[in-house]
Amino acid sequence: QVQLVESGGVLVQAGGSLRLSCAASVSTFSRDAMGWHRQAPGKQRELVAAISSGGSTNYADSVKGRLTISRDNAKNTVYLQMSSLKPEDTAVYYCRMDSYYSHLRYWGQGTQVTVSS
Repeated sequence: QVQLVESGGVLVQAGGSLRLSCAASVSTFSRDAMGWHRQAPGKQRELVAAISSGGSTNYADSVKGRLTISRDNAKNTVYLQMSSLKPEDTAVYYCRMDSYYSHLRYWGQGTQVTVSS
């Protein structure tokens, strides 16, 4: 059973930084595409950043230059480094995995990020 466990969500002041982590309980992590999505109250879930198995990345326009996605295949972990945070970044952040082998999509339980002004 695939499990994605996020951590790192906190209350932070505007302009601050933090790092989210997502640990995956799979042996095929290096072949899986990973991503971070977020959902603010009353809004739809949206893609924030994604990283392929080869390390290619893409970002939502709203976070370019402020958020960085990375992965450590040895630790089965994907990270989201967040800096210059804004109140509009406040949301529940979800880790997503697209399995190379099963072609299924898996989600973590989410971690709350709150940015105070």
